[in-house]
Amino acid sequence: MSVLHKVLPSLATRAARPMSRDKADTLLLLFACALVLAPHALHLPPWITGLSIGLMLWRGWITFRGNRMPPRWLLLPIAVLAMAATYLSFKTLFGRDAGVAMLVLLLTFKLLEMRASRDLFVVVFLSFFLLLTNFFYSQTIATAVLMVAAVITILTAQLSFQYTGLVPPLRKRLRLGTMIFALAVPLTVVLFILFPRIQGPLWGMPGDANTGRSGLSDSMAPGNIAKLALSGEIAFRVKFTDPVPEQSRLYWRGIVLGQYDGRTWTRRQTRNLQSKAITLNTRGTPVRYQVTQEPGTQPWLFAIEMPQAVPQLPNNRTGVTPDLQLVSERPIRERVRYDVASYLDYDLQPDENRYSLQQWLELPASYNPNAMAFAAEMRRQSADDLTQVSNVLKFFRTEKFSYTLEPPLLGRNGIDDFLFSTRAGFCEHYAAAFVVLMRAMDIPARVVTGYQGGQLNPVDGYLTVRQSDAHAWAEVWIEKRGWIRVDPTAAVAPNRIARNLAGAAASTPAFGGLINMNVGANSWLRKIRFGWDAVNNGWNQWVLNYTPDRQKSLLRALGLGDIDWRTMTALMFAAGGVIMLLITFPLLANRRKIDPVGAAYARLCKQMARLGYPRQPHEGPRSYSVRLMSAPALTQEQKHAARNFLILYEAALYRPLAKTSLPDLLSKLKSLLKLSR
Repeated sequence: MSVLHKVLPSLATRAARPMSRDKADTLLLLFACALVLAPHALHLPPWITGLSIGLMLWRGWITFRGNRMPPRWLLLPIAVLAMAATYLSFKTLFGRDAGVAMLVLLLTFKLLEMRASRDLFVVVFLSFFLLLTNFFYSQTIATAVLMVAAVITILTAQLSFQYTGLVPPLRKRLRLGTMIFALAVPLTVVLFILFPRIQGPLWGMPGDANTGRSGLSDSMAPGNIAKLALSGEIAFRVKFTDPVPEQSRLYWRGIVLGQYDGRTWTRRQTRNLQSKAITLNTRGTPVRYQVTQEPGTQPWLFAIEMPQAVPQLPNNRTGVTPDLQLVSERPIRERVRYDVASYLDYDLQPDENRYSLQQWLELPASYNPNAMAFAAEMRRQSADDLTQVSNVLKFFRTEKFSYTLEPPLLGRNGIDDFLFSTRAGFCEHYAAAFVVLMRAMDIPARVVTGYQGGQLNPVDGYLTVRQSDAHAWAEVWIEKRGWIRVDPTAAVAPNRIARNLAGAAASTPAFGGLINMNVGANSWLRKIRFGWDAVNNGWNQWVLNYTPDRQKSLLRALGLGDIDWRTMTALMFAAGGVIMLLITFPLLANRRKIDPVGAAYARLCKQMARLGYPRQPHEGPRSYSVRLMSAPALTQEQKHAARNFLILYEAALYRPLAKTSLPDLLSKLKSLLKLSR
């Protein structure tokens, strides 16, 4: 008990003792570095994150306790081992990921050998550089806000180390750091808008980004699309020029699958673009809209069935395959925007001859015998193709089929198991089974995958199509009518088509019925979500996707017309110069005005210092005058001039001076300055 009585008061005294300036400034710098490094923890190997945290805590403990910095013979082996481990983790010391990892380690190690002002500037500049590397991995609004906070904190820490006298409170230093950042914002906006743009992503190499992004592939097996239904990633956004069609008519055509091996559907191996015109008889007027498609790893473009023409992309040739897939020459590895016009009522290839359709009748041998027998029995009942289509849809509708995201596993004869045993599946199960039955009835058929529906945001008017809207349907060829769309899922789960998957699932109780996910159309949570989606869309449209075309459109909207990069560069410098003048003038106007009398006094003190009699910090004008009068190195004329100067200065300093007498006073002081040389 006596020991506690001795220890606790000492701890309380240490806690109450104000922290020294060096400690406070260093801890502020460590906090700024933590803001810079925190986002990198999401993509760096765990051992690098753990080592960085350990090194920064070590530096913080040294600062807080006032201990010595670790010797270099201790840091050097740790640094060498860290570099070797980086090479083992990435198999290289070059490239984006390995380079960022080494910069992170370099910053944390540098904090442990920061002894001079030069080391401080290295840490600050490394922090600014690592700020930029955060955008290689994420360009969201949250990342941008965090980086702004990090920049202001770094500026505040840098300012704190620059004070030589009395240091302002942290609040004032933060305000000054924020002001410095704010002064740079107008010039940054001018550079962003007018700097000549190039094609490509705003941050990073095209091959570095979006490698892990999910999406539709060129094959379909049971469960593939059901996995996408769990993803909330955005596939693309759509802005309609014309009224938005009904939800049930929003079929975004993607990949056509025609080859079937008994389990997996794949697209036919052809990338040849259609050379001859595809017969498309249209009715009505087309629906016009603009698609902003998110980046991925595939070359597919998406449009409502049926597009009037192939959309065009800058620096990426596009075309259409014979089975009407919109494709680009290279994968879509950056966000793209394209205009489309689609007809909702059409006849696709009604004049196709029966011989050219044989590829859409192929089925693997020795698979699904029960389905083959069932199709043969239905075919004997009617020879009309449309009747057969209706009969199969009626079979799905009247039998006990269910629509589920977690269908049972299927065996070797998956279509037989689905049709006559499990009878539970997702859209790919129904589309695949329907196409197999159609082909078994000698009706050309194929599977089409894409997206169905979307969610209209009332805030900005954009329709958002997510990966959860991925869908599979069928196309059958009917004589004199051509290819017609048939969606077997609509026969089992009409809500999936009328309201899309998100809408159908919204009314499903979650967590065993304890929570109803249907929050209502006027729910404040729903309004907040729509508002946030609109903000994110605006960020994507005007910041991340500010392409050369977007830049030219903005300049045309501002009345500048079509200008080349030289004119744009000149305009950028002119606008930047104007911005700099607008920023500089208020700063000059608010600067502290120089007192002419005080300036004359400072000149006298400099003159006397050159003669060997500098003014001491504690000396006032009268004390200084007394000491100068006894200076042996000064002549009587210099002493007399200096004494009269200091008498006039003291009178002007402590007595109100009329503005009319100021010129006379300055004239006398200047004369006395000349005499005191």
